[in-house]
Amino acid sequence: MHRSKELHVFLLDRAKNLTEAWYESLDKSDPSGVYASTDPEVISTLKKQNYDFHLHLCGVFIEEERKFFNDFQQWILSIAQDEQHYNTPIHFTIREFFRVQDQYLDFIMEFVSLHEGEISGKTYNIWNRMIIKVFNNVMVKFVEEHQKFAEQKLLAQQEMIQELSSPIIILNKNTALLPLVGDIDTRRSVFILEHTLEQCSQKRVNNLIIDLSGVVMIDTMVAQQIFHLVDGLSLIGVKTTLSGIRPEIAQTIVQLGLQFDKISIKSTLAEALA
Repeated sequence: MHRSKELHVFLLDRAKNLTEAWYESLDKSDPSGVYASTDPEVISTLKKQNYDFHLHLCGVFIEEERKFFNDFQQWILSIAQDEQHYNTPIHFTIREFFRVQDQYLDFIMEFVSLHEGEISGKTYNIWNRMIIKVFNNVMVKFVEEHQKFAEQKLLAQQEMIQELSSPIIILNKNTALLPLVGDIDTRRSVFILEHTLEQCSQKRVNNLIIDLSGVVMIDTMVAQQIFHLVDGLSLIGVKTTLSGIRPEIAQTIVQLGLQFDKISIKSTLAEALA
């Protein structure tokens, strides 16, 4: 049985000093990250996070195991989503988990030596194994939550980039311009379709110029998406003008047999604006 009120009190009494000792022993020469920060506010927050960690961890020796790990989850989540830790290379954070684990193993050794003859070798091993289990669990959960948070941020950034790369520019009361630049893959073309229809409806656009002069190449799927976009715009009452169609794109459109005969087409954006 790993529970011990005496060991819990012993560790809890050392929690504050443990945080200070840990911070003083930090390798502050890291090229980046929270552990190398000289900002007093960041340092204060880092110490509080470390102290809260100790308060949670000491509870493993008095709480039911499932409840303990469930309660610890909130701390793990807060660290994984903390901006300073997010901008810290993950191997630096894992390194610190291992260093703190060693501190706890040393404290348990000290506690056993102070109670020589009272604690069996089996109990000592159980305590050590429990500490290692806790740290293994925390590190795995931290990496999982860190990855989830990174993926969420990446998705949000991709959506922002897509929106910025497909702007609806209002030219006058009824006319707008959609300049498309760069490669257009299937995912981006789907976004352009949905975003353009939504924006034209919200901004009450009657005429939209879609300029393709910045697009070097599109595949057959994307060409079809552009055709669907024009068709969709027509259904909501928006007249479309295409400009800047390159020969390669024109060839793709012809090969697909897409009919653009009801759409105004200009060779350049200047002609479309005129």
